Amino acid sequence: MKTLLKLVAAAISLFMLAVTIRTSMAESLWAAWPTYAANPWAMATFWDAYCGFTLFWLWIAFRERTWPVRTLWLLLVFALGNIATGAYLFIALSQLRAEQPASDVFARRTA
Repeated sequence: MKTLLKLVAAAISLFMLAVTIRTSMAESLWAAWPTYAANPWAMATFWDAYCGFTLFWLWIAFRERTWPVRTLWLLLVFALGNIATGAYLFIALSQLRAEQPASDVFARRTA
């Protein structure tokens, strides 16, 4: 199960990285923003994503022991979105020992 979860997390991060690069090459975020911001559904999706990023970061803040690490991941999640969420999950799963179940990824880090 851990291997499958790591593959999915890595795939999502890589897919979103590719989509972001491809989209950025077609049009910059700053050039697209006025049209995007004028669309109510686009803004609803934007706020939905950032509420989700905040919830995900709360899990990170629960798991991580220090504020510098928590703050770094807050910045990464808010700047990179699901590129960062997939990366965090991949790293967290990779740090589990072989005998640990995948569910241990939800526990607070002690070491």
